[in-house]
Amino acid sequence: MKILILCDMFPPAFGPRMGYLCKYMKRAGWTPVVVTEQIDDKTFSFLQGDIPVTYINFFHSKGGILRKLEWIFVLILDFLFHYKDKKIAKAASRLLEEGGYDGILCSTYRAFPLPAAKALAEKYHLPFVADLRDIIEQYAATEYIAHSFRLFPWLDKKVTTAFRNKLLRDRNEALKKADCVTTVSPWHVEKLKAYNLQTELIYNGYDPEIFFPEQHRTSCFVITYTGRLISLATRDPRLLFEAIDRLDREKRISPEQFRIQWYVDSESATMIKQAAASYPIERYMDFSDYVPASEIPGILNRSSILLQLANKFSSDGPKGFMTTKLFEAMAVEKPLLCVKSDESCLESAINKTHTGLAARTADEVYQFILQHYLFWQEKGYTHIEVDREAIEHFSRKRQAEQFMRIFTRLNSK
Repeated sequence: MKILILCDMFPPAFGPRMGYLCKYMKRAGWTPVVVTEQIDDKTFSFLQGDIPVTYINFFHSKGGILRKLEWIFVLILDFLFHYKDKKIAKAASRLLEEGGYDGILCSTYRAFPLPAAKALAEKYHLPFVADLRDIIEQYAATEYIAHSFRLFPWLDKKVTTAFRNKLLRDRNEALKKADCVTTVSPWHVEKLKAYNLQTELIYNGYDPEIFFPEQHRTSCFVITYTGRLISLATRDPRLLFEAIDRLDREKRISPEQFRIQWYVDSESATMIKQAAASYPIERYMDFSDYVPASEIPGILNRSSILLQLANKFSSDGPKGFMTTKLFEAMAVEKPLLCVKSDESCLESAINKTHTGLAARTADEVYQFILQHYLFWQEKGYTHIEVDREAIEHFSRKRQAEQFMRIFTRLNSK
């Protein structure tokens, strides 16, 4: 089948879900064709492949005040007139006019380009699948907004409320028209079923050709985190800091043999340092910038413990987060430490796969780290007995098969 994919981002930018889907769709003899926004990011350049992609550039200024003014101008045009959706729909229409397409898949984390996908599906009478990688309701506050409006506090609140309401209205109108909705966690499924009963679970995952276990002896015990904090309300590392402080006070560890390595952006690094300020453990921590995604498997396999940051699921806190890096960590079979446990989907997945600990207390973190540190001191590496069959459920190849089954089913009606 030939599928048109509209998405808010795609490799080389940070778009692993659709990037891996296209890889395995093409392997299966399908023809994915992509239309997406041009984003200045090369994180996933290795996933570009030879998939036909049309990139739409909404911003032409390189930086400074002109870029900020352009961003505001595009935001206003989009808010009032669906500017971005109309522009991407125009580019997609030129492809659809050629014929031969069997469906439209739209993947996003907010709303754009769902309205465009809905309109195109109706115009060309094609099955329409809406894929939600994240949704606004999962965040503890307004972390889904990439840039703060930074006007006046009272005006900020009004603008943010109007922006949120528009995003939800656009998204929900499109979801109601979709033939099927796919999303990334059991919580997301239940939430989105309010708008479309045909909502199915397709987790994020790992590529089995890239992420697999390798055993490396290391001269240092390393706890590794790769990614972004978003906020302490969403991802809270303080149980880890408390446990490290205790290990240090008891002289169980030393900075020469024990490191916490953070591969994060500058804003996340600032949050981490501020959260750790109450604990005298900064000498145990190393900070590095993001690295290309192609380097991540090696970093994970040379680590001793892989850190996942979360927080307890709550009505005013984070909900349903199950990120790509969770499943990539599972695939390399290194001990996985999640702090704090969400006491929900994340904890359930970690327990089911036997990949580590979703910690609710600092004492649990302390015992987990000490257990693996003592093993490392004896062996020079760490290891954990995982349920490989349960982990394989999260492979990108299997998830591509799920998407293809959906389109096969919709085309057989």
